[in-house]
Amino acid sequence: MRQRPFSRAIVASAIALLTTMTAISVSAAAPASSHHFSTARSPKTTTLSMNLTPFTPTAPTPGGHDNYHCSLLFPGTTTDQMITSTTFNPGTIQVHHVILYLGYSNQLATAQKLNNNGKGWTCFGAPQLSGMASTVAEIGANPWLASSGPGNNTSYEPPGTGMPLPAGAFIIVQVHYNLLVGCGKNGKSPTDKSSVVLTTEASQGSSLKPLKIDTIVAPPDLPCPTGSKGALCTRSKSLADLGKRFGKAEVNFVNLIEYVCGRSSSIPSATSNVTSTSCVMPVGGAGYIQAVAPHMHLLGATMTVTLNPDTPSSQVLLNETSYNFDLQRGTVMVPPVHVTGRDRIRVTCTYTPALRSLLPQLRALPPRYITWGDGSSDEMCLAVIARTTS
Repeated sequence: MRQRPFSRAIVASAIALLTTMTAISVSAAAPASSHHFSTARSPKTTTLSMNLTPFTPTAPTPGGHDNYHCSLLFPGTTTDQMITSTTFNPGTIQVHHVILYLGYSNQLATAQKLNNNGKGWTCFGAPQLSGMASTVAEIGANPWLASSGPGNNTSYEPPGTGMPLPAGAFIIVQVHYNLLVGCGKNGKSPTDKSSVVLTTEASQGSSLKPLKIDTIVAPPDLPCPTGSKGALCTRSKSLADLGKRFGKAEVNFVNLIEYVCGRSSSIPSATSNVTSTSCVMPVGGAGYIQAVAPHMHLLGATMTVTLNPDTPSSQVLLNETSYNFDLQRGTVMVPPVHVTGRDRIRVTCTYTPALRSLLPQLRALPPRYITWGDGSSDEMCLAVIARTTS
């Protein structure tokens, strides 16, 4: 089915938001070499330890296997701070990812209402404080303070950088629970009692440079492997199922990134044998790339991130030849890579679709045409670029 073209204004907004969301923690699990992060800090640091309200995840939609749950934390800071490291202590193996979002004072009343006296709320895609679900505008509404993925519970910022945490700020914690694993014999999920620890340094007098984030995405389109059959092997029916699990806005987002990446008229057919995807996007702005991190889901195999591809100044920033979902790491640029607002970045991801019928948490699911999606059984192709503006 031919998709209605997006307006130039929508495409421009999409690219701007996808490439300039502020402040994510791109990290290594331990600073073991020059390519990992240093923990040496001479200024005085403060440790903020916060417990999340216990939560027992269930699938909020019929046929779903994922829960995105948001709740609030109040660090109680009275002065501006810079986050230098973040540790998320997961209380269950069902935790797929965690993102800490900065909450603004004019959003507090809405956030507290959604939080429902500490019970939290379902928040696929983004915190949804504006009520627009996972549209592009909603995704860019709140900057990331930090993130945590499998095998990487502690995030150290690149040397000389930090994440701004304003005085009196509140934090929205989004936890993605993968319900395909970890359920007991009764089929129920365990209660999660996770906690967050932030290490901060006072902004006043600090020499730390604040980070920004450039997110470069590509739309996965992975037909069912040859010989596999099923109702969801048709892309249109797969997208309809995606909409049932996460809402129509998720389908709109899939179509938008197809359009932004110039793929609307060349989406792989259900009978093709495509196992890779690629997209070129502009760098968010001038400055220095400090670190790069890959993110795919369970079928991810390789990722390459290239600055100014197919030009004399082409430079490979990341060449992840053996992606491991359970051990997600970032790579620090030594030295940082200078970029201008005219530069472009290409991300290329490859997948092994046959793993869907082999991995314990996926093999019971029916075959499907796999697209970008919020679920652990869907896929992503996302390069996270940590950048300072000077």
